[in-house]
Amino acid sequence: MTTVLAAEGLNKKFDDLVAVDGVSFEIAEGETFGLLGPNGAGKTTSISMVAGLLEPDSGTVHVAGTPIRTNSTDGRAEIGLVPQELAIYPDLTGAENLRFFGRLYGMRGEELEKRVAEVLEVIGLTDRKDDLTREYSGGMQRRLNNGIGLLHRPRLLILDEPTVGVDPQSRNAILESVEELSGQGIAILFTTHYMEEAERLCDRVAIIDQGVIQAEGTRRELVSLVGKKDRISVTAGGDLTGIARAAAGLSGVTEASASDHGIEVLTSDAATLLPSLMSCFSSVGASITGVQIFEPNLEAVFLHLTGKALRD
Repeated sequence: MTTVLAAEGLNKKFDDLVAVDGVSFEIAEGETFGLLGPNGAGKTTSISMVAGLLEPDSGTVHVAGTPIRTNSTDGRAEIGLVPQELAIYPDLTGAENLRFFGRLYGMRGEELEKRVAEVLEVIGLTDRKDDLTREYSGGMQRRLNNGIGLLHRPRLLILDEPTVGVDPQSRNAILESVEELSGQGIAILFTTHYMEEAERLCDRVAIIDQGVIQAEGTRRELVSLVGKKDRISVTAGGDLTGIARAAAGLSGVTEASASDHGIEVLTSDAATLLPSLMSCFSSVGASITGVQIFEPNLEAVFLHLTGKALRD
């Protein structure tokens, strides 16, 4: 896959505060990469350097092969930035805001009108496009903010905590639109301190704390760092001790034991094991009435790596 963003060895200090310390990562086209960490971890400083808004003390950023610097506009057209703070004009309508920013990107005429209509559809504001944005809910304003970053079809979209302070319905709409955009081949850099957002959206996640990336990888790779296992809980009837013994002999099963109402199975990959596990249970005469899979999450990884909960 083509690398869209390459950030290498980024460092930034503010007086005696080390805000970012040796941060490096890459994002490919169509990939959503998450920076997961608490407020003050260095997420916003990192993306400010990626976007060319803040000059790193050392390190480099390349977007689509072009160096990004604060003293040059080279490569900026490939970036769409959605900041934490709303960047919209309250006395313009939703459509007027999009047209205004579209013109700043050099878009005109039929091309601009077509793109405004497409973006309004993506962010779910077509029916409110002619309303002043000061009349929008907070969630609608956030969605418009996101849409402005999409107008010029950037190769890299940077979303800095785009769901902060929005209602659950708008939050879900924003997350759905991010999922759709990654499917269109856009590389997405997504910062969040919500673990569930990172698990839902991100192909890979970097856990950042005190300006340092503590670990990076897929959810499965990160979970493996702390030795956590998936647990399959099967409600069943029959000779539970014998059923557990049969399950324990399967390849991929770490441990299997009988409980009051069924079998508890530990494995490194529940989704892969489940078909053969169900076949095994059937062959030994188990009467299965329910199956639940419990997977370790990124909260456990963060706690293991940093010694504190994500919300701290």
